Parts: sequence; C-alpha cells; structure tokens
Amino acid sequence: MTPVLRVAILGAESSGKSTLAAALAAHFGSVWVPEYLREFVDTTGRVPRESDQFPIAQTQMAREDAAARQATRFLFCDTTPLMTAIYSRWYWSRVDAQLSLLEQRHDYAMTFVTAPDGPWEADGLQRESEAVRQTIHEQVVQMLDERGIGYSLVTGSLEERMVQAVRLISFHL
Repeated sequence: MTPVLRVAILGAESSGKSTLAAALAAHFGSVWVPEYLREFVDTTGRVPRESDQFPIAQTQMAREDAAARQATRFLFCDTTPLMTAIYSRWYWSRVDAQLSLLEQRHDYAMTFVTAPDGPWEADGLQRESEAVRQTIHEQVVQMLDERGIGYSLVTGSLEERMVQAVRLISFHL
C-alpha cells in the first residue's frame, strides 16, 4: 500500500487556502481537511481566546489523522498547527507550551503557501484586514525559512495556482 503524502496549505486569512485544498483534492480524487478554526468560530459565535489555541490545533490534527485513513495518494491539509502558533504570536505575543510542541510536528511531504494576491474579503468574525493579511503572510514565510521547511508559493487565480501545484505534486507520483 502506498503511503498517503500530506500536503500542507498555509497562508494568511483570505488567501485562498480552502479553495485550493478543495480543488486539489477533487483533482487528485482524494480528500482534504478543512480548517477547524472556521467551524469553531461559527459554532461558538466568537473568535478564539488564547486558551482555545491548543485545543483548536489539537482538533485540527485529529481531523487530519482521521482524514488520512480515507485519503488516496495525497491528503490536502487546509492549515496546520504552525498557523495556529503564528496567530498566537500575533495576538498574544506568545505560544503556550503544548501548542509549541504540536507546531513542531511539521511532517508534510510538501508545503504550499498561498500568496495574498487576490482581493481581501471579510468573513464575519474570522478575518481582520488586508494589512493583517500581509503581515501574517510575511510571518509565515519567515517562520518556514527560519525552520528550514521547504515550501512553494502559489500565486494568481485558482486556475494558475492549480497549474503550479499540480505540476509540483506530480513530481511525487
């Protein structure tokens, strides 16, 4: 049996992570893991508190692990605990110890970063501003560089991003 390769899709708010993850899963006949944070905000009717960060990341990983059992060759992950930790640093200037340990687990075959090059769109309680989007994008790239995690920046329209991502993923087939 061929192992499932996990593909991390990281990026700031309103940068097309979910759209790309769903499109890639459909293209490769597999599944994707939606961002749990969106469900958390919709269910609780509020943005997360600092104490919510680790449970959110933990739930994200549990759902990722469950989806891996249903995936075919690839599992597309709309965010990882690394993004939760980046937002923790942004909002609370720190990352709690449990989340810090979880964010170190970045065992993905590939990492895509979605460029903030499309229009910023408000999304209820979850999105802040285009300026924050740009700052978070810079922090994502900086964190990946500091940790020596290879990534590919995908840019342009969904169709352009798909061409870029499919080409890169196809090297793993």
